[in-house]
Amino acid sequence: MSSIDLRDDLSCSICLNIYTDPVTLSCGHNFCQACISRVLATQGQAGVWACPECRAEFPERPALLRNITLRNIAERFRPTLPELMPGVFCSYCLHSQVPALKSCLHCEASLCEDHLLAHRKTPEHVLSDLITNPESIKCSIHKKILEYYCFEDAACICVYCSARLHRGHKLEMLDEASTKKKERLRKVLDTLTSKKEKTEKRFKSLQERSKIEKKKAAGLTEKVLDLFRDLRRHLDDLEKKVMNEISTQEEQVSASFSKLIHQVEEEKAELSKKLAHIEKLCHTTDPLTILREQESERDDF
Repeated sequence: MSSIDLRDDLSCSICLNIYTDPVTLSCGHNFCQACISRVLATQGQAGVWACPECRAEFPERPALLRNITLRNIAERFRPTLPELMPGVFCSYCLHSQVPALKSCLHCEASLCEDHLLAHRKTPEHVLSDLITNPESIKCSIHKKILEYYCFEDAACICVYCSARLHRGHKLEMLDEASTKKKERLRKVLDTLTSKKEKTEKRFKSLQERSKIEKKKAAGLTEKVLDLFRDLRRHLDDLEKKVMNEISTQEEQVSASFSKLIHQVEEEKAELSKKLAHIEKLCHTTDPLTILREQESERDDF
């Protein structure tokens, strides 16, 4: 069901707009609460109440039952209504500017809701989305409505073009050519949709893999950091141990050298003493003193 058909079913027959707070009479017809209330108030002055749709009469003012289901459907449908193009009015409403909803290619006219219903009952009328510029659907040469599509020249043409400039070419009515192109576009759309779904799945898969790899890398980084912390701790311990051993060996060697140096110093002092004594004897002139020292020299050396 098209949006126009659904709009007819959801429109109040009094105001011709989508139901607002719809209510139901006992005869089964629905109206906007405000609309039917005004009608019943007028009828009450004459003392006769009747349904504006089927003319069924009521002995007393009928009760108005709220139609919650119809109200919910109307509310959901209301946001999907086509927006009226500003400045485009019905070609047949001469006494007032009524916004147009559709265009008729056959009549080259813009139609409001009331005149649209009348056009839909006649098959020769070709309805389209609202056309703001009528010249855009006419042949630039013959000023006639574009009715055919030439596949060889990929152009929209009028009936005169089809008989003269495009004679012998493969032609189709615009609706048929448009329908076929829509079918091709739907196939392309299905293909692209499938590719998009696959791409989205691949994207999600790559995201998951990326998260897993990042988690692995974080775990590996932590392990490496722990390993190097342990290595640094072991190296620090080894450094302290080696330095202690070196310090101990240094103290031992230093003590050994100190002892040897002390011994050498004592030997040096003794030798200096002996050298001074001998030097003294060398300067002595008394032969007896020199000769008496021979025995001691022999013992010392």
